[in-house]
Amino acid sequence: QVQLVESGGGLVQPGGSLGLSCVVSRTIFSTFAMGWYRQAPGKQRELVAAITRGGSTIYADSVKGRFTISRDNGKNTGFLQMNSLEPEDTAVYYCNLGYYSGTTYRPRDYWGQGTQVTVSS
Repeated sequence: QVQLVESGGGLVQPGGSLGLSCVVSRTIFSTFAMGWYRQAPGKQRELVAAITRGGSTIYADSVKGRFTISRDNGKNTGFLQMNSLEPEDTAVYYCNLGYYSGTTYRPRDYWGQGTQVTVSS
């Protein structure tokens, strides 16, 4: 059984930064692409950023230039660095293992439990 465990969420003021981590329990991590999703209250879950096995990245327009996704295959860990945070970034953030179909990220049924990010003064 594959487990994904996120950490790093919390409360931050607008303009602040947070870094999220996602540790995968097995060495299969390097065989998958990875994505970070978020879900705000009353909204659908949306893809924030994704990274291929080789390190190529895509971002939602709303976070481009502010968020950075990365991975360390040797440590079975993915990361999401979030800078210049805005109240609209408030959501539960989930990591996921998936694959690419062309240039589109497709999630597999491997999800973390989620970590809350709250941006508020």
